Amino acid sequence: MLRGAALRVTRPRVAVLEAVHAHPHADTESILGAVRRDLPKVSHQAVYDSLHTLTAAGLVRRIQPSGFVARYESRVGDNHHHIVCRTCGVIADADCAVGEAPCLTASDDSGFSIDEAEVIYWGLCPECSTDQKI
Repeated sequence: MLRGAALRVTRPRVAVLEAVHAHPHADTESILGAVRRDLPKVSHQAVYDSLHTLTAAGLVRRIQPSGFVARYESRVGDNHHHIVCRTCGVIADADCAVGEAPCLTASDDSGFSIDEAEVIYWGLCPECSTDQKI
């Protein structure tokens, strides 16, 4: 994947990419912890730099729901959205509601050439919904 994106293959980049694939919607600290299991001496900066480079190359996607720290995922290249639990912060993927990518057709595009839409659904995950009923 790295070579395909014309990126130099380094141990931190490989470890970060593997961590993002293994832990969808993980924050930077979680990714750092996962990377340090394989590379105990990797620096925070190396992980931040790798995440930035991988995001810029389109190999990972950065999302940041309002009120939350940035999260990273390996599902790129499609126009999916996210569902966020207001209570515990768990995030799940949600495909576009209907058709190819209906959310890319704005009622008024103001002359923009739209290529991505970011929709976040908010609510309670099944576990938090059950907890509130008790």
